[in-house]
Amino acid sequence: MGLQIGDITPRTEITFNELKGKTLAVDAFNTIYQFISTIRQPDGTPLMDKRGRVTSHLSGLFYRNVNLLTEGIKLIYVFDGKPPALKYRTHEARREAKDEAREKYEKAKQEEDIEAMGKYSRQLAYLTGEMIEESKELLEAMGIAIVQAPGEGEAQAAWLAKNNDAYAVASQDYDSLLFEAPRLIQNLTMARKRKTASGFIYIAPEIIDLQKTLNNLQLNHEQLISLGILVGTDYNPGGIKGIGPKKSLGLVREFKQPAIIFKNLQEQIEKQENSFNWQEIFELFNKPDVDTKVKIVFPKPDYEKVRKILLEHDFSEERIDNQLAKLVELKEKSKQRTLF
Repeated sequence: MGLQIGDITPRTEITFNELKGKTLAVDAFNTIYQFISTIRQPDGTPLMDKRGRVTSHLSGLFYRNVNLLTEGIKLIYVFDGKPPALKYRTHEARREAKDEAREKYEKAKQEEDIEAMGKYSRQLAYLTGEMIEESKELLEAMGIAIVQAPGEGEAQAAWLAKNNDAYAVASQDYDSLLFEAPRLIQNLTMARKRKTASGFIYIAPEIIDLQKTLNNLQLNHEQLISLGILVGTDYNPGGIKGIGPKKSLGLVREFKQPAIIFKNLQEQIEKQENSFNWQEIFELFNKPDVDTKVKIVFPKPDYEKVRKILLEHDFSEERIDNQLAKLVELKEKSKQRTLF
């Protein structure tokens, strides 16, 4: 779900060359879930090996990260830990959405409607513990750093960027801005177009700068958190009914202080079915559960292990070797620069 403030958030298109030499903290669950839901057959069936094990996540991680590494980008994948108790509403909403999508998928299957099957199957995607462990193993074999967050992965990734362990957070969600990430990178993919309901659209990496966003919206960080709560976060899906991003922005500018903002809206919050305690949510963003002593370790790449993992899942040996050759060439060039 995530925070829906895209319509009022300024962004700048960038090139991969501008990210060369920089370290990005990747929201692992957000990224892997994208692979699971999008890398599928036309009828919605995920990629699988001969034993019926899903391999969409491994395919996405391998091919995208080879491309990013060859662009000179260093990567830290940050994995979620235990979610806050307040997130149960989001999980419940997702379960309900999946149940609805499953019914529509089954109907489409009976009608042999391939396009509809593909559409609804994407909404049925889920991550298993096995997929997460497989992802970690592959990433480390590729020389990519792994960080296990105690709580929300986006909060930990934001902390890494805020404390200069990373240049920016890479995620499609906006939540890391509420966790005070100084920069957010979206569309971190080598693909140049994305299929939508109305056809294909051009996409490119975009950077969202927190300070520029605050200046543009005429807000401080506490007010941005307040705006997020009004619109709706993973801790209070839907926010306040009937209040969209633009109206929320106006209210935050008018009342300014969080306590005054929510005092004026308390009656409205209490009347709606999904009422919430704004202070509890505010604290989750303002003082998130993060590991402040984490040490970033970039493991030594083990390309034979990469081959073994992927071959075990029936990936093409030729394609694996072609991709790994790019990383070997990059490593040799790096050695030559160092010697020079």
